Amino acid sequence: MPPTLASLVQHPSLRLRVRAGADQLTTPVRWAHASELADPVPYMDGGELLLITATNLDAEDPGTMRRYVRRLAAAEVAGIGFAVGVTYDEVPAALVEAAEEAGLPLLEVPRRTPFIAISKAVSAAIAADQYRAVTAGFEAQRELTRAALVGEGPAGLVTRLAAQVDGWAALYDTSGAVVAVAPDWAARRAARLTGDVRRLGDRAAPASAVVGGPEDRVELQSLGTGRLARGALAVGTGASLGTAERYAVHSAVALLTLTTARSRSLQDAEQRLGAAVLQMLLAGQPDHARAVAGDLYGALLDAPFRLLIAEASDPATLTETMEAAAARSGETLLMVPEGDRVVVLAADGGAAVGACAAYAQAQDDRPAREPVKEDTDVAVGLSAPAGPIAASSAYKQAEQALSVARRRGRALVEHEELATGSVLPLLADDAVRAFADGMLRPLREHDAKGRGDLVASLRAWLSRHGQWDAAAADLGVHRHTLRYRMRRVEEILGRSLDDPDVRMELWLALKTTAASSGTP
Repeated sequence: MPPTLASLVQHPSLRLRVRAGADQLTTPVRWAHASELADPVPYMDGGELLLITATNLDAEDPGTMRRYVRRLAAAEVAGIGFAVGVTYDEVPAALVEAAEEAGLPLLEVPRRTPFIAISKAVSAAIAADQYRAVTAGFEAQRELTRAALVGEGPAGLVTRLAAQVDGWAALYDTSGAVVAVAPDWAARRAARLTGDVRRLGDRAAPASAVVGGPEDRVELQSLGTGRLARGALAVGTGASLGTAERYAVHSAVALLTLTTARSRSLQDAEQRLGAAVLQMLLAGQPDHARAVAGDLYGALLDAPFRLLIAEASDPATLTETMEAAAARSGETLLMVPEGDRVVVLAADGGAAVGACAAYAQAQDDRPAREPVKEDTDVAVGLSAPAGPIAASSAYKQAEQALSVARRRGRALVEHEELATGSVLPLLADDAVRAFADGMLRPLREHDAKGRGDLVASLRAWLSRHGQWDAAAADLGVHRHTLRYRMRRVEEILGRSLDDPDVRMELWLALKTTAASSGTP
């Protein structure tokens, strides 16, 4: 603790006596300064014990003293030390009354106590306090370093840091999700800072920010040394950090940054191993893939997995979201970059696949007027559940689903949608619509001239699988009329309706143009 007026009064060699402001003696003293100026305020910084003899003051004039003391109190001076036996034999009553009125402590300094003794006592107390703080800070650094060396991990570091600062601490990943928090009661408070953590991550590391009010002060520190932050650390305290607490926070930031960098190196090695496992799976060598996977990816190959392919200018946001979800649930995740794409093997029904689906849904739900960021404009194709033997088929399924996702402008398409749905949505692109319009245009032009209703007749005939009576009844015409119209269709198109390929193309053309126009 820094020196206070109370500690100076209790100092045995100073023999100071309290004359006013006895209830304000807990005020910290930042320095002791002697000045005989009639107005020393311009040269004060706040927190000083001002030592005076009143050589240039009329200390017996009540008005002068009130103005003098009020200015000192407004400048946040810690107190006044008045030396008796120099200019005045005792502390003037006007000064005592003014100090009491302003609530400013007034100490009587005996003739035998030089001002330099008070200055030395304050300086020694400040130095001792700083030494204690630095020593405590170094001890905090050693404790945190020991925690890191014995393998307690990031969660252990966060727990020890929270104890050091007498508050709470939380570790976040790059997506703003809470990775570790201590104590447990701070989890809800930490979760509310996700937006602040993301904004901090947009700045080059290292970066910091302070959020919250005086009684709920939270300091955020980014982790990492490169262009992008690798996470963030939040420290919540009821007041500004002291010297020892600051040492502890800086040490935790450094250790967590090193841990993150080491984790990235390990991830790079794991990624290379994962690429080898994936290549073996796609080459139809599941036994070799399992042998190479070992303990790292073996669990993933022992249960049904999903293979997904994500494509974006920068898929990092999606992959980091999936990594964070997998880490929180203890899942294994195999992730292999392929240029602007990334191939992922994740447990079927697991947290990583769920996080991917939630991320994609958020992209699809985004308002059309909202600008699209390059790092969030992503398309994902997701295979059906598969095992090591069917990995190659799962890869093809994911590629097919990805192609449809891009064509439909959706963030994610599952292969099951293609297998259980209609084929028509797959054809709903500009090239197919152009083909359909071109194929039916001669018939529409014929109908537009009032020469019959060939398009409607063709649709009815095809929908009834060429049954003349049923199709004619649907149209409300005689079957001979319908036969005549179908011959006209063949003449205009120059193609035979006896050809099943022709009937298929015409039916798809009718369905495609109907879907684009909104008609049944």
